Amino acid sequence: MGCLILGVIGLVAVVGALVTALVITLLSWLLGPTALSQSTAEVVLVITFLLLGASAVVAQRGIRRFSQPMDNLIEAAGRIEKGDYSAHLSDTGPRELRSVARAFNAMSARLKTSDEQRRSFLADVAHELRTPLSIIRGQAEAIADGVYPGDPDHVMPILDATRTLEVLVEDLRTLVLTDAGSLVLNREHIEPGALVQDVLASFETQSEAFGVSMASAIDSTVPLVDVDPARLRSALANVVSNAIRHTPAGGSIRIEVHTAGDQVAITVQDTGEGISPEILPRVFQRFVKGPGSTGSGLGLAITHDIITAHGGTVDIQSTVGSGTTVRIALPPAT
Repeated sequence: MGCLILGVIGLVAVVGALVTALVITLLSWLLGPTALSQSTAEVVLVITFLLLGASAVVAQRGIRRFSQPMDNLIEAAGRIEKGDYSAHLSDTGPRELRSVARAFNAMSARLKTSDEQRRSFLADVAHELRTPLSIIRGQAEAIADGVYPGDPDHVMPILDATRTLEVLVEDLRTLVLTDAGSLVLNREHIEPGALVQDVLASFETQSEAFGVSMASAIDSTVPLVDVDPARLRSALANVVSNAIRHTPAGGSIRIEVHTAGDQVAITVQDTGEGISPEILPRVFQRFVKGPGSTGSGLGLAITHDIITAHGGTVDIQSTVGSGTTVRIALPPAT
C-alpha cells in the first residue's frame, strides 16, 4: 500500500512537471523568449506549488483510506489477544480489506463460541464431580469420627460414589479423545446379535431391581460388523442404562438387530416416560439431561461420538408418556 501511495505521488509529480514544461513552451512560443524571461520563474513556481498541493491531498486521502482499516485490524487483534472475543471489524473499504474483515469476524465468532463452550464444560464437570466427592467425604468423615461404624452398609456409599467417579472420568477421557480425533478403535469382525445379548445380560440385575422387563429380537441373517467391541458395548450400555432409569416399574425394553438397506440396525425401544420436546433436539450434546435425571448427561453424547467414529449414525425419537426409540446404524464388515 505504501508503494502504491508513493507511486501515485510520483505519477502526479511527473505529470505536473510535464504540464509545467508544456505551458512554458507554449507561452514562450506565443510571447517570445524575451517576454517570458521575467515571468518564467513565477509561472513555474506557481504551477509547481499547485501540483505539490494536489499531490499532498491525494497522498493524504490514500494513506487515510488504507491505514484506517489496518489500524482497526491491529486494534481488534490486540483485543482478541487479551481475551475479548467481541472484537468486530466493519465490512467496508476495498474488496481485499472487506474479505479480511469477514474472515476476521468469522474467526472472532468461532473463538467466542469455543470459549463459552469451554467455560460451560468446566462448570458442568465441576458440578458432576461435586456430588460423589461430597458423598465420599461425608461418609468417610462420619466413619472416622465414630458416627458410623465401618461396616459394609456404611462403606458401600463410598464405593458407589467411587465407581461413579470412575465412570465420569472415563467418559470425559472418551470425549477428549474424540474431540482430538485420537479415539483408537481396536476393530474386530463380530456378530452384533451376540454383543447385544452380552449387554442385556449385564443389565439383568439392574432391570429386575427397577421392575423393567427386557426382550430381544435378533435376525440370524444379519452380517458381521467391523467394530471395536469394547467401544460399541459402552455405547449400547449407555442407551440401555438410560432406558432402564427412565422406564417406570412394569414397563419394558426391547432391542432388535436387523438389516436395514445396506446397514446393520440396532434398535432400543422402551415404554418409559419419554423426552420433552425442548430437550429432544439436544440429547446428543454434553451434559444435557431432563429434570430429576441422576445421570451425568454424557451417555448419549458419548454414544453419538463412538457410533460416528465407526462410520455409523444414531438418531432418537421420543414422545412424552409413550417411550423412546434409539436407532443405531452401522456399516457391515467387508
